Amino acid sequence: MSDIEARGVLYVHSAPAALCPHIEWAVGAALGAQEKLEWESQPAAPGTYRAEINWIASQGSGAKLASSLRGWAHLRYEITEEASLGSDGSRWSHTPELGIFHATTDVTGNIMVSEDRIRYAYEQANGDPSAVYHELSLALGEAWDEELEPFRQAADGANVRWLHRVG
Repeated sequence: MSDIEARGVLYVHSAPAALCPHIEWAVGAALGAQEKLEWESQPAAPGTYRAEINWIASQGSGAKLASSLRGWAHLRYEITEEASLGSDGSRWSHTPELGIFHATTDVTGNIMVSEDRIRYAYEQANGDPSAVYHELSLALGEAWDEELEPFRQAADGANVRWLHRVG
């Protein structure tokens, strides 16, 4: 790990009660001594809990935290690590259905899509504009944002209305 400090935020959008102590252990292991997470009910998924913590730790600690939480069933979270001296920022999003998404971010938190990723989108599309759109949507993590948005809104105290797809 680097001696350079970085700042970030962990948003646990929903976790079953049984996972909460394990999440706290993972946070402590990845970030060192931090404040204890304060768990609240998550209205978007009754029976689950949400918490958030602002952290300061060594540069790269966001990746360490994302790795320790990756793949836990029934867990929705987002981690941000702000850009710091010599390093771009990062964002990780996780849902049980989609798994983990990672993106590099600039100093204002915008997702940066690399030149190679854009070329890949063009190559995969074979001239189909809708395929380019699909590939860039994947690069921006739009599916994760769509899935996490009701949990973000519920965290802000907004009413949540679940819409179900009719297949």
